[in-house]
Amino acid sequence: IEDAYARLSPQLKRAARYALDHPDDIALLSMRKFAVKADVQPATMVRLVKVLGIDGYATFQEAFRSRLRTRPEEPYSKSASSIQARGTHGTHSLFNDMMSMEHANLSSLSDELGFDALSECANLIGQARHVYVGGIRSCYPAAFYFQYACRMFKDNITLLNGHGGTFADDLRGSGKGDVFLVISFTPYSRSILQAVDYASDRGVRVIALTDSTLSPLLTAKDALPLIVRTSSPSFFHSVVPAMSVVQALMLLLIAQGGEEAMDKLSESEAQLDTFQTYWSSGERRPIVRK
Repeated sequence: IEDAYARLSPQLKRAARYALDHPDDIALLSMRKFAVKADVQPATMVRLVKVLGIDGYATFQEAFRSRLRTRPEEPYSKSASSIQARGTHGTHSLFNDMMSMEHANLSSLSDELGFDALSECANLIGQARHVYVGGIRSCYPAAFYFQYACRMFKDNITLLNGHGGTFADDLRGSGKGDVFLVISFTPYSRSILQAVDYASDRGVRVIALTDSTLSPLLTAKDALPLIVRTSSPSFFHSVVPAMSVVQALMLLLIAQGGEEAMDKLSESEAQLDTFQTYWSSGERRPIVRK
């Protein structure tokens, strides 16, 4: 599917993307029922299998059934079809679904993403001449946190924050030896994709924290994927896995940073003390009377 995706028609892409994002549905549902869930015609599934060069839908389905039989047991959650409709019968089940899905999302970081991928990305970031970080809208908190935490012990990191419409301006001068950590989930932001193309054309190594192997972020040359689940009963995807990944990257970076990182961290702490940034437990707080 990944190899053929770029040359598929829009309807075949819809079916292929849904199959990769919901592999259990392929394994468990009939072709007709799967087509309904993927919002395509059953004939589309027949064409997809043919284009992929597979001898019939049953053969196609067997690969997904084999995966289901051999994968480790893990929590399985289904999205709520309608938050408001379920809310009329009480919101406790919605809360439980949210917690279950987040647990499954986080469990997949170990089972599917793994330490090796995170370690490789941390090594690239640690050795980079300069590190750029990009994430907008719901992905901005993860991008900001990574830059904020790493600035405590690294001085070669820039957040593309978009203030005043200048989102990609800081990529000027970027090139070989630099790394661009970019965060985006479907629906992918156009400005993020343009920034990825710009950076990749200049030899910047792209690390894409995203939600699918078919993500357009991964069209960048030699892009390193960090694929996370983003399932949620909410109308927004979950940002918890992305926050967990950037925290893990930060942890690995400080662990391998040596004395230089410790010295810069001490400088950061001294500056915070100079500005009395944080409240001290020994201080008396003024009493505000109404």
